[in-house]
Amino acid sequence: MKISAFISSMLLLTASQVSMANGPPVNPASKAPHVIDLAEANKLVTLPLHCVETAYPYKTGVVLASAADLQEPSVLHPIFYGCFDWHSAVHGYWSMVSLLRQFPQLTQSAEIKTVLQRNLTAEKVAQEVDFFSKAINASFERTYGWAWLLKLSDELHAWQDPMAKELAANLQPLADIIVTRYINFLPRLLYPVRVGEHTNTAFGLSFAYDYAVNRNHIQLQQLITQRAKDYFLQDKNCPINWEPSGYDFISPCLEEIGLMQRILPQEQFLPWLNRFMPELASPAYQLAVGKVSDRTDGKLVHLDGLNFSRAWNLYALARQYPQYNHLRNVADQHMAHSYPNLIGDSYEGGHWLGSFAIQALNSAKP
Repeated sequence: MKISAFISSMLLLTASQVSMANGPPVNPASKAPHVIDLAEANKLVTLPLHCVETAYPYKTGVVLASAADLQEPSVLHPIFYGCFDWHSAVHGYWSMVSLLRQFPQLTQSAEIKTVLQRNLTAEKVAQEVDFFSKAINASFERTYGWAWLLKLSDELHAWQDPMAKELAANLQPLADIIVTRYINFLPRLLYPVRVGEHTNTAFGLSFAYDYAVNRNHIQLQQLITQRAKDYFLQDKNCPINWEPSGYDFISPCLEEIGLMQRILPQEQFLPWLNRFMPELASPAYQLAVGKVSDRTDGKLVHLDGLNFSRAWNLYALARQYPQYNHLRNVADQHMAHSYPNLIGDSYEGGHWLGSFAIQALNSAKP
């Protein structure tokens, strides 16, 4: 995955810097943009546009009930068969929709619309629904892919475009079955999953909560609110010094903050935050970036994603609560460290990291 002259304002990485991968933190933070403009959007959108219809390599997450389940990924998942795996394909589509919604004048807008209309059809959604409807697939993509599917649906509903209205309607049956999955699963999940990868409960609930609020799905909103309180309300002194684990692409501590910020009113959230991570209140607070030793390794490159996901939670906290505005600097440092690595990235990172960068930049908006 290569993008020529990815960010014109950046200093080019030398060959020695590339070989060092993630050595000392990159300074200054101005090496990464703080907002998405049209130029950045045109560069970022090439990542998902390249991969959503790239069938291989592909990592399947299918449980086989019989030999009949040994089928091409594009047969099992006629929409989300690209970008290496199902969930990355979903947030690849989200990336295209998010950028095109913000910048209708994208250079490749016509091509993007063609891809969306070719794939987000009622017929293909029905095949995706059929896959999810099988009992053996009840836990497929739980809850990471579920969360991104609802985020894609939410983005389509928010896009004021006649084409988007049709695409949102097409996708709705799959969104509905994902909502049902959440409603059936959360009462049975007695303990939260606190890892820094796909199954993290706080992450899985955050985008789903946004969908529930924006789509006025009261049952899902109330269920997520209650289960988040059950899981996290009594937490104290999150050990962020334990982070990151070697394969993390999300921060267990900061994702929990992001979820509780959503569900708690200010008078409850701020005291909770002061118990959970009191060190964040210090204007001198620092958090070391995650470092990647080998970007061709699909697991090790997760740490670039960690930097983006940390940034989006820190930006969101600073945006809503001015007393935490100093955390923007910490977020900027994380962005500055990993954003330049989208230049010339291998497919191991290129098939998904752009989505994380877009989410972080969207969260950085005032």
